[in-house]
Amino acid sequence: MSSLKGYGQFCPVAMTSQILTARWTPLILRELLCGSTRFSDLRKGLPRLSQSLLTRRLDELSDSNIITKKPISSGGYEYQLTKVGEKLRPIIEMMGIWGAENLMHNLTKNERDPDLLFWDIRRTVDTSKINTNKRFVAQFDVSGLTRSKRFRWLVSNNGETDLCYRDPGYEVNLMVYASLKTLVDVWIGEQTLNHAISNSEISLEGSSANKALFKKWFVLSPFANKKTQQKLSINQ
Repeated sequence: MSSLKGYGQFCPVAMTSQILTARWTPLILRELLCGSTRFSDLRKGLPRLSQSLLTRRLDELSDSNIITKKPISSGGYEYQLTKVGEKLRPIIEMMGIWGAENLMHNLTKNERDPDLLFWDIRRTVDTSKINTNKRFVAQFDVSGLTRSKRFRWLVSNNGETDLCYRDPGYEVNLMVYASLKTLVDVWIGEQTLNHAISNSEISLEGSSANKALFKKWFVLSPFANKKTQQKLSINQ
């Protein structure tokens, strides 16, 4: 068992809480379950978590046999969930589903994190809907943000998608204009993508084919509120 301070009870709920209720730990597990294995990638998914606390939490998860920590030749470590850690997947997924169904309408401006949003969008892009024989570039222009945060580029090539924080210098195939609030609301299922586009809350600029494909490769959060999506689709 890890060195985390416990509750002094043999109850399995108490012993599980000893690990899972430590600040940031469920979010670190979310990132690991989504495929992040390098420290730098974990930081991108948790931009507001300090490097020192992330290191401490990873050590605690390693001590608890939830992850393995292996040095890599290029420096640093690679983190992988153990079989024990993988069994936490349904717990983290249910936390996300419950939160999407009950808490998303209470989001504050500060909680709409553009860094997390685009990191999440990058890893759910359905590249099978994009021509994999050529590079495809989508540029997002998010209104209301500072210039350093306003522009993001998704570059898909050979079935992989990279997130760029600076202009990569490639030809842009699709421009996406929206506010941060609209993008987050669509991403988490509080508004349908069709409604946001038809209502001009999301504007697309590019060929007719690329604009049509946007609805197919832009995949929502795995935690998107499906109940709300169904209700909105019926009403719209």
